[in-house]
Amino acid sequence: MLVKIYTDGAARGNPEGPGGYAAVLEVRDSCGQLHRKEISGAYEKTTNNRMELLAAIVGLEALNRPCEVELYSDSKYLVDAFNAHWVDNWVKRGWKKADGQRVKNITLWKRLLQAKQPHQVTFIWVKGHAGHPQNERCDELATHSADNGPWLRDDLGE
Repeated sequence: MLVKIYTDGAARGNPEGPGGYAAVLEVRDSCGQLHRKEISGAYEKTTNNRMELLAAIVGLEALNRPCEVELYSDSKYLVDAFNAHWVDNWVKRGWKKADGQRVKNITLWKRLLQAKQPHQVTFIWVKGHAGHPQNERCDELATHSADNGPWLRDDLGE
């Protein structure tokens, strides 16, 4: 089964302002009918990158069986981490970048790897704010959550 997951994250006063994340999941059943689920949430002090990662995490964690997934994001940080194999190299180097610096958001990257593990995931970059309907919907959900809460404390780890 092919599931398309569209994600976005937003932060106000990035870094350390309120932020929101959103994922829109779409799947067609055997009769061709489209089913859609929207997930969003907010944190009181966070960063845009953390919300981009969390959007992908919650989208994948919402799946209850292994799937073929196309995950669409306007975050080069997220998409390039997989398509350019940055994550593979970070893991090999003990979560250090090529320059020896510690990778940021390690807890979220580890959670994303775990959420991704049972699925066959293709990461696809889409240009943000360019009229892509599902990306625009994710942006709307994420920014609404960032602006209106309810906000959780960002205790998601480093």
